Amino acid sequence: MRRYLRVVGLCLACGFCSLLYAFSQLAVSLEEGAAGGRRPQAAAMVSWLADGERGGPGRGAGSAGSGRPGRYSLKTQPTEKMHLAVVACGERLEETLTMLKSALIFSIKPLQVHIFAEDQLHDSFKDRLDSWSFLQRFNYTLYPITFPSDSAVEWKKLFKPCASQRLFLPLILKEVDSLLYVDTDILFLRPVDDIWSLLKKFNSTQIAAMAPEHEEPRIGWYNRFARHPYYGKTGVNSGVMLMNLTRMRRKYFKNDMTTARLQWGDILMPLLKKYKLNITWGDQDLLNIMFFHNPESLFVFPCQWNYRPDHCIYGSNCRGAEEEGVFILHGNRGVYHDDKQPAFRAVYEALRNCSFEDDAVRSLLKPLELELQKTVHTYCGKTYKVFIKQLTKSIRNRYDTPPKER
Repeated sequence: MRRYLRVVGLCLACGFCSLLYAFSQLAVSLEEGAAGGRRPQAAAMVSWLADGERGGPGRGAGSAGSGRPGRYSLKTQPTEKMHLAVVACGERLEETLTMLKSALIFSIKPLQVHIFAEDQLHDSFKDRLDSWSFLQRFNYTLYPITFPSDSAVEWKKLFKPCASQRLFLPLILKEVDSLLYVDTDILFLRPVDDIWSLLKKFNSTQIAAMAPEHEEPRIGWYNRFARHPYYGKTGVNSGVMLMNLTRMRRKYFKNDMTTARLQWGDILMPLLKKYKLNITWGDQDLLNIMFFHNPESLFVFPCQWNYRPDHCIYGSNCRGAEEEGVFILHGNRGVYHDDKQPAFRAVYEALRNCSFEDDAVRSLLKPLELELQKTVHTYCGKTYKVFIKQLTKSIRNRYDTPPKER
């Protein structure tokens, strides 16, 4: 009998607690309703700012204020961050900062930037990037240039001193699921969000995305000169490389060195040893060899996502750029810093000199178009409108459209 009474008493107590909880939740919902439904949105914003303050150890940007990390984590999910990586060595500081500025001017989602740089550049990067902390739209982390200790000398001698660092990103950034790698000489003419969204178009076998090295085989390098396997008809260019790092770490790659399939961390050194006397473009050549043997693993995006002088110096051969404009400009071979391709240099200087103020971005187009019109004596300048077609849309969408319509 006593046992029965205890059970009844316990049930009554549980029921009473449930009623109290229900009334408390009703009160909270009525309070939020009276606030016009705005609290969750504000909470999401403050939650992201608090999350942004954590960053890397002592190397986060956008950390104004003291914030309370995780304060709103029970009610809202943090905004998805995009991850952008770049490798900078030598005289690439200003070029890298201009690339980052172009990414931040147009992008919408928060950006986590991973900068791999020589030690002597770290202080300069920190000084400049910390001065952008008012943006509160990005975090950055600085990393040293790092290669496997038993083969560091060989990797540093490959093509350029730091170029092959990108091959080791899946192994270094172990906590990052997906990543956009770009060379320092890249300029974004539309939001990073747009190329980031291509990750959702990957099928179940694809682990990375790049653009073809050439559109026109008659002027292609790989199909005419390469002494090693390469992807597709004309190879791929690794200056803009979208990666699902989780899949890259898990995949076992077919290869021509052994019948066994090898994972990313196990295949790099054997590839270098076999082909080091046959490759010209370093890590890009190794990537071409890997995807030659594993073509099902590559998503190929069109040339307007990686527009280079090769697409116009012998006449326009990137149809996508002609129709939609250039999405990402790649000024390889130093064309931002000499007079060989003045159209590319004009775009670079316009973005380098532009501030983050809305009016400065809006006023970018008129002077740039005037400068581009001075380049019509060159093949790339003859089609100068491809450089501003998408740029015009990006500025209009980001700075002239009311926030609710973006």
